[in-house]
Amino acid sequence: MERAITFAVLGDSAASGIGDADVNGVNRGWAYYLTQSFHHPIVYWNLARPGAKSLEVLEFQLPNALLYKPDIAAVIVGGNDALRNGFSPSKLHENLQQTISQLRALGTHVILLQLHDPTRIVPLPGLLARVLRRRINAVNRVTQSLANEFGADVLQTRRINNIYDRKVWHVDRMHPSKFGHQLLAKHFREILLQKDWSIAPIQIEGVKKISKVQSVKWMLRNGTPWFLKRSVDLFPAAMLLMLAELLRPIVRRGESDLSNLYFADFQPQSIAHLQEVYEERVS
Repeated sequence: MERAITFAVLGDSAASGIGDADVNGVNRGWAYYLTQSFHHPIVYWNLARPGAKSLEVLEFQLPNALLYKPDIAAVIVGGNDALRNGFSPSKLHENLQQTISQLRALGTHVILLQLHDPTRIVPLPGLLARVLRRRINAVNRVTQSLANEFGADVLQTRRINNIYDRKVWHVDRMHPSKFGHQLLAKHFREILLQKDWSIAPIQIEGVKKISKVQSVKWMLRNGTPWFLKRSVDLFPAAMLLMLAELLRPIVRRGESDLSNLYFADFQPQSIAHLQEVYEERVS
């Protein structure tokens, strides 16, 4: 009998399938579509959780994944790290380096994902957009540096044709839509084919057009309550981020930590060490 392939997914909402719920409300996502197309018997564990940061992946998700000795593991995390005032690219690098090194020690084939530019699809004030863009770019530099270090494969999301088309994104504009998840599965398949995994083409379904009325209803039912619940924390956080951006040219003169050596053009650690303004995990 042919041995089953083991596939583990670690990370946050981008890994767990948010944006692609079935009729029962169960999230599927790109990893589901990918595993459905393997020609080999496959055992699939999705350990990802919306809101997870890199430390959670290292301390909680990774030990569970190691129990199964996965042949393939996707490690997709960093977006939530970047949304915090205490974000340090060096710490993100450290957490992911430990995670990936332990997987590679088992001979696991690791696949990673770079993040898209959220400011291309979510309107933001210019100053805040600049801060967020630099943070996401820092996450991507960490991801690429670790891919180079460990020989992992990385899907460079921004190189996917028409990645910012509206149909690729869920109505919340934060997560991929069903079509977007299937598109990611298609591109991950192309990466794995180069490593001799046998995978059938991903079936991409037609897109159901969402009317403006449906979008407004969704935002009123889901988006507005979320926003109001977090507004007390969200506004101060945004203000601190923009203040840090304005102070950046002054503070960075005296910085000496290694984060800017390896992840240039990012906020100084003296600002990065500000106490977190909000404790709610953001997926």
